[in-house]
Amino acid sequence: MAALLWLTHRQDSEEQRATLINDVLWMEQNLSFQFERNSELLAQLGPSLLKTAALSPTTEARVRQALDAESGLVRLLWLKEDGSVRGAQPPYTDSHLVGEAGGTFPSSAAYRLSRAMGRPSYSDAYSVIDNQTQFEVHVPVFEGGHYLGSVVGVYSLNNLLSRQVPWWFSERYRVSVTNNLGVEIAAKSKVSPLSSLTYEMALDPPGHGLSLTVTAYKSEVRWISLLLMGSLGVLAAAIVWSLWQLRRHMLRRQAAEHALRAEHAFRKAMEDSLNTGMRARDLKGRITYVNPAFCRMVGWSADELVGLVPPMPYWAPEALEHTLTVHNMVLGGQAPVQGIEIRLMRRDGERFDALLIEAPLIDSDGKHIGWMGSMVDVTEQKRAQELARQQQERLQATARLVTMGEMASTLAHELNQPLAAISSYNTGCLNMIEHGQLSQPELTGVLEKIGKQAQRAGQIIRRIHAFVRRSEPKCEPVDLNLILREAVGLVEPDAQRRGVQIQIDLEEPLPTVAADPVMIEQVAINLIRNGMDAMAEVPREHCALTLSTRLQDGMVVLSVADRGKGIPPEVAEKLFAPFFTTKAEGMGMGLNICRSIAELHRGRLSFEANPGGGTIFNFSLPTLSS
Repeated sequence: MAALLWLTHRQDSEEQRATLINDVLWMEQNLSFQFERNSELLAQLGPSLLKTAALSPTTEARVRQALDAESGLVRLLWLKEDGSVRGAQPPYTDSHLVGEAGGTFPSSAAYRLSRAMGRPSYSDAYSVIDNQTQFEVHVPVFEGGHYLGSVVGVYSLNNLLSRQVPWWFSERYRVSVTNNLGVEIAAKSKVSPLSSLTYEMALDPPGHGLSLTVTAYKSEVRWISLLLMGSLGVLAAAIVWSLWQLRRHMLRRQAAEHALRAEHAFRKAMEDSLNTGMRARDLKGRITYVNPAFCRMVGWSADELVGLVPPMPYWAPEALEHTLTVHNMVLGGQAPVQGIEIRLMRRDGERFDALLIEAPLIDSDGKHIGWMGSMVDVTEQKRAQELARQQQERLQATARLVTMGEMASTLAHELNQPLAAISSYNTGCLNMIEHGQLSQPELTGVLEKIGKQAQRAGQIIRRIHAFVRRSEPKCEPVDLNLILREAVGLVEPDAQRRGVQIQIDLEEPLPTVAADPVMIEQVAINLIRNGMDAMAEVPREHCALTLSTRLQDGMVVLSVADRGKGIPPEVAEKLFAPFFTTKAEGMGMGLNICRSIAELHRGRLSFEANPGGGTIFNFSLPTLSS
């Protein structure tokens, strides 16, 4: 029994010593962690403290956080590069030092050591008033390899032990700190322990001979009460842990519900503020959702629309078959990505055009559950486009009439030649018939000449009529070379009058293009006449206009090159602007209309400097195959 008691007592003592060592190691790790954390915080504060004269509100808040009572720090100082104090919080004087510590604050030795080593260093402990003991940590601050200064944290050993030693540790042990002479300079409690169970270890950091001494208080081993208390403690911890876990679960659930409500409210507000109609349908075409914009567009409420199946009440009767085809196309997954235009009907019977874009509706599991469609009312847009098209057509027709007006005298002279020849041939023929001097072969020759002159006059009139008549725009396969020759036939008399030589270099054969022949001829005539106008001041022997066609990168290109003075940069910037002209009597619409015609045919109109002097205008159109 005695041996059992002795063994039990010995085991209890060993367990108490093991517990003491573990607790002391934990205490030492806790203090080391606190020192490291404070050093990191001071290093982070360094640039903000040393680079600016006045502290920002954020920096002041971080300084107050560093001086929190739990950190053990009672004062912060920041030193310049030369070691002089730049600032402190709270402000200080040497009056709080006592004994041999007077005049040594802050520690110059710790400052030099930390700057030399490039890492935090600690000073010796020294006494201050109110029987307190302090030491310093010096943290050097570098930026880009340049030393900015140091941040000094002043620790109070008494406050550090008071804050960092938990209550349960204080109940079991007495904690004290002794210096290198063995003198106790700080302690957690003034009560002397009754036990000889003591453990001593070096307190490093801060080092300098400081030791941490932990002595266990005398306590009795009460197995029954210990077991009961332990059981109750475990049960209470389990209950607290369960309640804590339940609270965390409730907080997470409340946060998730709040986020879900906020997200739903945001999406609802976003959908309600849209001007685009949104409609969702299931795989059978039944409406499952509509937004307010869709309801305003068709005139029916969401309650009236949700759940409906085709045919829908907003489908226009005259376009029912087309709308049903589009509906089946969407359900079959064949809806065009760019959308499709359909004609719908409002509740009051008013028709409107809408652009419908459909996309698959995918749920959170990645399953296709229906179709989501967006609908935009394009009635006004189409009306505006139609009005603009009509105005553009009238403008183009007017421009052609103006062109013919400018060429009227030349064309009249050109037309007068075959008519005068017909009249001369006819008069000569009558005279010869009266005198009986006209034979059958001579009569045949005269009539053939009259017929050729009549055909020449008719060809001129046909070209003028085809050019100036107003007709609906059409798109048909045309030969650009043929159109260019027609255009040259119209302007050739004007070119002869001006002394301009028209040189033609056409690539044969040339692929056909899809275009309106009258519009393309208008572009060609405008570019040719502009080229001739550009050479108005050029000597006649140098007046040459080169017309060429070629196939380049899937585009048929018509080039008109003149030998004028070229286009100045300030004019080039505004060359295609409407109503801009460099001619005294020009309207400033020719090139603007030409560019509009090019864009209408998905082509381009550009210009470049002619290496031989003058300008080259390039009019390109995509080939019919492209």
